[in-house]
Amino acid sequence: MRWTIPNILTMLRIALIPVFMVVFYLPVHWSNVAVTALFGLAALTDWFDGYLARRLKQVSPFGAFLDPVADKLIVAVALVMLVQNNPTFLFVVPAAIIIGREIAISALREWMAEIGERAQVAVSVIGKIKTVAQMTALALLLYREPLWSVPTHDIGMVLLYVAAILTLWSMVIYLRAAWPLLSASDKT
Repeated sequence: MRWTIPNILTMLRIALIPVFMVVFYLPVHWSNVAVTALFGLAALTDWFDGYLARRLKQVSPFGAFLDPVADKLIVAVALVMLVQNNPTFLFVVPAAIIIGREIAISALREWMAEIGERAQVAVSVIGKIKTVAQMTALALLLYREPLWSVPTHDIGMVLLYVAAILTLWSMVIYLRAAWPLLSASDKT
């Protein structure tokens, strides 16, 4: 592995996760601002490391592996903390959909890569829109209080459901693309 700027940004995103968790639970009045800023920084590095990797021609197997892992880790940690903080059915459902889909699609991508068909389940435009909705929702929900007169929690919940719907939609797209291979009979 080469220590490129994109790989360093990805590693930074992973290193931020324990800090993010500690700040979320700090019993101080500014923890919501700090945890939202940390999450926003992580979301920005997610976009920026991919951009730099392509722009500087520093795409690497390590970065291609670790970048989606870092993304899924910070999103899953944020969702688990938010559900723990607000254990309601309306919150658990989209969180379970998002985390469950990430596990299923990661497994599908791994299997497709093993059989040399990884390109069949490449990231789609719907997946990118889902990521924007999801990151915005989580940032608003992590803030945990109204901002001026803007109901951040309510907007965050709406966007979380939008992200969950887009999550299911993108999963259907990936599964449809992989279905011919998934449903092929064994040739033994």
